[in-house]
Order: sequence, then structure tokens, then C-alpha cells
Amino acid sequence: MPTSPPLRRATCFALVVAAHAGLAWAAVELARQPAVRQVAEALMVRLIEPARPAPEVQLPPRRQSPPKLREPDIAPLPPVTIALAVEAPAAIHVPPAPAPAPAPAAVAPSPPPAPPLPAPVAVIAARFDADYLSNPKPVYPVGSRRLGEEGTVLLRVKVSPGGTPINVEIKRSCGFPRLDEAARLAVEQWRFVPARRGDEAVESWVSVPIVFSLQTS
Repeated sequence: MPTSPPLRRATCFALVVAAHAGLAWAAVELARQPAVRQVAEALMVRLIEPARPAPEVQLPPRRQSPPKLREPDIAPLPPVTIALAVEAPAAIHVPPAPAPAPAPAAVAPSPPPAPPLPAPVAVIAARFDADYLSNPKPVYPVGSRRLGEEGTVLLRVKVSPGGTPINVEIKRSCGFPRLDEAARLAVEQWRFVPARRGDEAVESWVSVPIVFSLQTS
């Protein structure tokens, strides 16, 4: 392994210092012995001569990287303000979409004409005043005659198709219970001309007024 030049120089310097130290010691000794002084002086001259430096080993030159090109100093350009005029887009008028046409209404087939209804047959109300019925008048109560009670009782009678009363109700009282009861008992014995619908006798209701008067009884 080759020794670096600084290390060799240090080694040579140490040897020189050691030689000088030895020569100094020898000089002292020679001063004491004259016979040896001459020999020591000759050796001192030889040792004092500086040692020749060993040839330096030339190392191959290192490859230097190419110098970097310095970019030229370019002064910055002053800022430029550019104003852009942006025009607002013109309003586009879009016509409204036409309303969809109404769908044609489904025409339902007309129903066939109904057959003509028969003309309604008029109902002839029941009667109680026919002469041939010979219905008796109600009996005037004696107590009512003494007290002078008189008035009109309105009865509601349900007449069967055969002309007999089925039900007799007091529709409006005359104000005297004896007269009301006498009228109801009398009408329950009556006969009626039944109501008729065309040629058919039908059941019906009829109103019968009964008058109690002291002057006509």
C-alpha cells in the first residue's frame, strides 16, 4: 500500500530529529574523548545532510465535470394588466311550448231508447158520503148535551178494498173526549166506497169529519 507524502515527510523529519539528538549526545562524548572526535565530526556531517525526498507518485488527473453554464440574468418583465371585456350573452327568447290539444272525449254509445212507460192510472179516493151507504149518524152523548159540548172531530180511516174500515184514528180532537169517542165508535160501523185504480179496488186512507152541534141534532 503506498504511503502518502505527508506521512513520509513526518517520518523523515522524525529520523532527522533522532539523528541530531544522537549527534548531540555523541558530541558530548567526543568532547570527553579527543581520539574519537574526528570520527564523530565526519559522521555528523553525513547525518546532517537532509534526506532526499522520495519521488511523489503522480496520480492520474481526475475527470472534471464540465462547467455549468450560467444562465444569463434576464431582467423580469414588468407586469402587464390585460382587461378582458366580457359581453353578457343576449337573452334568448324561447316561445312557450304549445299546450297539448285536449284528447277527444270518448263518446259513449247512446243507450237504446227505453220502451214507453204506460200512462199512470189515476186513483179514485174512497168515499163515505154516498146516499146508498145509509151510514148512521153518531149518537150525541147525553152528558155532552147537558154541558153544552159541541165541536168537530176529524177521523183518519183506513178502508179495505171491500169498503170496510180497518183502522179508525182520531186525527184532530174537538176538545171533548166524550164526543171524540162517540165519533170513532160510529165510523167503525160505517161502509165505504173503496178507492179504485182503474177497474181495481185498492186499500187507501180517507179523512172523515164528524160535526156535533146542539142546534142541528
